[in-house]
Amino acid sequence: MLEDLAARDCFFALDIGTKHDDLLVRQKDAAECLSLISSDEVRARAGGMLYFSAGIWPDEESIRLRNERVASLSDQIARVRSGEGGFPGRLLALGECGLDHHWNPSGVDGRSEEGWDEALFKGEGEMFMMQLELAKDLSLPVIVHSREAFEGTLSCIDEVGWNRGIIHCYSYGVDEARAFLDRGWYIALGGAVTYTKKRQMEQMERLIRFIPDDRLLLETDAPYLAPVPCRGQTNTPLLISHTYEFIAGIRGTDVGNLCGLVDSNCRTLFAL
Repeated sequence: MLEDLAARDCFFALDIGTKHDDLLVRQKDAAECLSLISSDEVRARAGGMLYFSAGIWPDEESIRLRNERVASLSDQIARVRSGEGGFPGRLLALGECGLDHHWNPSGVDGRSEEGWDEALFKGEGEMFMMQLELAKDLSLPVIVHSREAFEGTLSCIDEVGWNRGIIHCYSYGVDEARAFLDRGWYIALGGAVTYTKKRQMEQMERLIRFIPDDRLLLETDAPYLAPVPCRGQTNTPLLISHTYEFIAGIRGTDVGNLCGLVDSNCRTLFAL
């Protein structure tokens, strides 16, 4: 995969974490993948485009153990920033982290399932804010997971007061985008935008055109959300060209210009 991306002259690839203790493991796996590339030139190019984030997705176990897990995350980040892991200077963001009220039921949005009570729902927000605080302390952008949880996400962000990062796999409308954009966030669109039903296409096109040039990002969310015409397959970064083609068509530009715009936004956000 890394070799294929390097062959396409990919500028930027971000390996995103979801577990408190996966950062060093992912870096070890990445180093092993790079070692399998026979060409020195291609290996150097692949290594040069690869960066990392670290964060905790709001699964139930992590929420219940949030204090120790955020402490573990902080420790892994400190170890990597001190030189452990073999990718010095390559940790660029905290996340993904945030709120999920699709998979995580809540009384607020009308679902209440066994195992999910008010304390757990509150704990989810606390864990998100703990990670926002950590990002603020470390001056790192945040990759925010927000699904069916717009108001809660905004509330946590406002309480911590850290407005630097990405609303990843964006799934809301124009009004919600305006609220995030007004606070300084970037909006990242993935393969799911290509699934839009005909009756919702006008709203999707309005959203895609609404996001300013300097705040738009595209992403894969691999191995999930493979874009049309590959929907249902295991997603990989190699498929993102379909997402670029879809969005470029709606924004009235060509894929080359859109690539340049997104690359420029990555440089700005991550200070590359």
